[in-house]
Amino acid sequence: MLKWAQGALANTVGLPEPIHGPEAIHSVEKQTAEVPYTELTKDDLKWLAMTSSCVETQTFYLMADGGHIGLVQVIYSVINGVKTVCQFNTKIFYPASTKKPHLWSTNDLKNTGFADEMTSFFADDVAVTLSEDGTKYTIKSMVNPQSIVNLSVERTSPGFQVGKDGKTLYGTDPKSPWGTMRHAFWPRCQVEGVILTQEGEVNMKGRGFLSHALQGMKPHHAAASWDFINFQTPTYSAVMMQYKTPPSYGSTVVNVGGIAKDGTIIAAGSSNACTHVTTLGDLETDWPAPTAIKFAWGGKTKDGQEVNAVVEGPLGERLDRVDVMAEVPTFLKAIAGNLVGTRPYIYQSAPRDLHLKLKIGGEEVEEKGTLFYEATFISEA
Repeated sequence: MLKWAQGALANTVGLPEPIHGPEAIHSVEKQTAEVPYTELTKDDLKWLAMTSSCVETQTFYLMADGGHIGLVQVIYSVINGVKTVCQFNTKIFYPASTKKPHLWSTNDLKNTGFADEMTSFFADDVAVTLSEDGTKYTIKSMVNPQSIVNLSVERTSPGFQVGKDGKTLYGTDPKSPWGTMRHAFWPRCQVEGVILTQEGEVNMKGRGFLSHALQGMKPHHAAASWDFINFQTPTYSAVMMQYKTPPSYGSTVVNVGGIAKDGTIIAAGSSNACTHVTTLGDLETDWPAPTAIKFAWGGKTKDGQEVNAVVEGPLGERLDRVDVMAEVPTFLKAIAGNLVGTRPYIYQSAPRDLHLKLKIGGEEVEEKGTLFYEATFISEA
């Protein structure tokens, strides 16, 4: 039984790594001394579609003018270099005034593939297509009748990756790494289109944000916790991804993020920080769920002006707590928690009354916006 369970765990979450130490991770921060960030080209949006263990995602975050918040997502994952699984996910949070529960749908995909030199993804009843000029995605899905997707997401500022290539490398030899983490962002986008639910159309016209992420190794080996920040105001977009490695890589913190407005990146790089100002212990999961936060960005404009920005305050009522392993049988999830130390949960919040305080050189501005925030706990760091 134990040997069988160990084999099953290797296929679902894997076994813990030995202690490699902080010298076995080479943060993208090291690149920023020479190149704080790079604006994306169409080639930077290609799917890598690795054949070894990995998770690669394209997630389109949506903030509709009508008050809905949502996401659509393609996940490409390879388990132990043996099994490839692709999924399409859709989530809609309704305005609080409607008192409607959120809509969530997830579907495994069949007959998957890539087109247009790896910049577009397709499967039965799903297509995520990048335009020829590399500025707009069209997202169509009929794979789930409760959420039929017909959207376009067009960037209104340049996209960026931190450093030269956006990559943090894992391994004692950076020339021959055994793992990779990379993020590429479209921080500010215009969204058009609808998601057709069984109760009718949801108009998602509004602002959006794209994150193309690659975890080129087993995800729980790469990071023990995550913080994701998408803050949109009428004029500015402030985005950030921060993660902390497991002790096997020295509990190292890596942060990538930036601030944009229509037409330009104001600043981007790794001189940012996410802080859980107050937390509340979750008795069901044993994680310290954040209840108030502080996000800080730092950098320079292209002409050398100092940039500093802050968003801080209470998170308010939580939108959702996602049990990542919900589909894993209960007994196997218990084994995973005991042997591997993984208890992956995502806490999602979206307060609408926080402000971005932005200072560029000697000029200061403040603007109210909407935050979509995720705090993810995977294992003890």
